[in-house]
Amino acid sequence: MTLDDFTLSPDQLGERGQGLVRPECVLATADGGVYTAHFDGGVSCLGPDGARRDFLGDGQPKVKTNGFALTPEGDFLCANLMPPGGIWRVTRDGRQEPFLLEVEGRPLPPCNFVALDGRGRVWITLSTWQEPRSLAYRPDVADGSIVLVDDRGARIVADDLGYTNEAILDPSQDFLYVNETFARRTTRYRVTEQGVLTDSQVVAEYGRGTFPDGLAFDEEGGLWVVSIISNRLIRIGPDGRQHMVMEDADPTWLAEVETAFQAGRLDRPHLDRITSRRLKNISSIAFGGPERRTAYLGNLLDDRIYTFESPVAGLEPVHWRFALSA
Repeated sequence: MTLDDFTLSPDQLGERGQGLVRPECVLATADGGVYTAHFDGGVSCLGPDGARRDFLGDGQPKVKTNGFALTPEGDFLCANLMPPGGIWRVTRDGRQEPFLLEVEGRPLPPCNFVALDGRGRVWITLSTWQEPRSLAYRPDVADGSIVLVDDRGARIVADDLGYTNEAILDPSQDFLYVNETFARRTTRYRVTEQGVLTDSQVVAEYGRGTFPDGLAFDEEGGLWVVSIISNRLIRIGPDGRQHMVMEDADPTWLAEVETAFQAGRLDRPHLDRITSRRLKNISSIAFGGPERRTAYLGNLLDDRIYTFESPVAGLEPVHWRFALSA
């Protein structure tokens, strides 16, 4: 079977965990840990033996984790999706402290995602500066930003994105790839030594029903992209061709969402209600397992994550070998 022949039915997916609290983001490590966002204060970890442990901050505000990053020290940098927003550090022993609450003199709004790169720099995405965020669920709104935190401090390095979502560096660490959910595209930037983003290029555009959220690379240079609402999983080959691996959406419901989107009427109920056979708004993907061939799919509306065996191994992420045994 070639990668272009690989397809999945939602019924073929396995499941892992139960009782998870909005596991929107998922990450995996070499020691067998699978980490998911916990919307009530931090992060949950599913150990190799299936046991679950929650790492929740003891402070206020209660962090509503959307995306998060693992640190070499074993802490979690959590993007707070609800006011007052910002990025918060939650430690494994339950302490909570602010990591970044403002940039260039502006308080950070609710944040979407945070990632660590191979040089220890922290990349943060702000989907929109508007409140409520649903005002940016439109094709004609583009006020998302990317923030970089390095040894020079925190600064905005990209603006005017169409609802900035997950962002990761490619295997060379020379390019930053970012999903713009409501612009319906994946964009990449060249990253200079000083962390400046240049040479913006659209590497993929998506059609009706696709709203890209999470993304991950495989070892053959393919980029796996997850779409909310339509529960689509798309692999973009090194040659730029898109291959639909999976979809789980009722056509009538998807048409209704599309009509609302084009008319500028897309709102929270379209994200919080799903009409599908099984999947409940998949939003992220991570590769794990002994050979990184087990894929894990986070989601917005279920209390577990979905799994499948991939024909190609995922790229080793920066945090893969962190000593984070739960």
